[in-house]
Amino acid sequence: MDTKVPNKKARLKKALIIFGIIIAVIVVLGIMLSRFDTDSSSASGGNIYPDDPYIAKLNVEGTIGEGNSDYFGTPVGYQHQWTLDTIDDLIKDDNNKGIILFINSPGGGVYESDELYFKIKEYQKKTGRPVYSAMGTMAASGGYYISTPCDKIIANRNCWTGSIGVTLGTIYDFSGLLEKYGVKTNTITSGANKAMGNPVDPMTDEQKKIFQSLVDEAYDQFVNLVAEGRHMDVQKVRTLADGRIYTAKQALALGLIDKIGTYDEAVADMKTTYKMGDCQVVELDDEQTSLLGMLFGKVNLPALSSKSDVASIVELMKDETEFPISYMCETLKK
Repeated sequence: MDTKVPNKKARLKKALIIFGIIIAVIVVLGIMLSRFDTDSSSASGGNIYPDDPYIAKLNVEGTIGEGNSDYFGTPVGYQHQWTLDTIDDLIKDDNNKGIILFINSPGGGVYESDELYFKIKEYQKKTGRPVYSAMGTMAASGGYYISTPCDKIIANRNCWTGSIGVTLGTIYDFSGLLEKYGVKTNTITSGANKAMGNPVDPMTDEQKKIFQSLVDEAYDQFVNLVAEGRHMDVQKVRTLADGRIYTAKQALALGLIDKIGTYDEAVADMKTTYKMGDCQVVELDDEQTSLLGMLFGKVNLPALSSKSDVASIVELMKDETEFPISYMCETLKK
């Protein structure tokens, strides 16, 4: 009986060593392949463009932000700089005859949404070619913002769109809770409003007005773009732009979209309207999956052990110290 225990331990130790070696090899291969992919890509993701006339399909999926990646740093979803660079390539390519933006997004940053808006306008102005917005299940807030300059907006019948508005997120005030636990804080600033939004100090009326002015200015910008792009009266846009979500049918009745239809119908509409014949559609996508991402990207990381009330509060305070202004539909945000 005594001789079997060491054998079991030895086998277990050997198995763990082998498992560790396998994981190490996978990690090394993943890093090498990731570096190879990065080195072999051009500024716009190494796109290969056809030698014949084509329509470019660009996907705007997920949050419209500077860069989205998985746990291992691999780009996933919408890639902002790649999208801008790709549109620059399309501007210079005479074989390109138009762009269809397939949008499935709850919105995103004010800055990134506006940059993409201007890049679409630049493409239209320099080439005279059409840009269509083909909305998937959702094209809300920033997702609608980037649709406003498009020559035609076609939404899937199950699409939720609209949510025309701006948010600064939720600013928490933990001052009363900290007082309950006897926690005192001191914030040293150069002015009364330098640390406004700090979760440990109550917000003053003046600070609320300051934050509201930031939101109002971005909101006015959004409203004016909708009015211009949809050829609508500004006051009418303000009336319907209260942040609510609209179904495709409601959006059509309000003039926010041109047609209800599928992506394929959007392609057919562009080909017919602009007499493109059998012009092929080429999907340009920068989404990459590393070896590590394929193996572990869908693994849910285990939750950490439960924390005390105070520790949870401190963690929440840390997470909520940033509140970038955004064209985001919080209801549809994943």
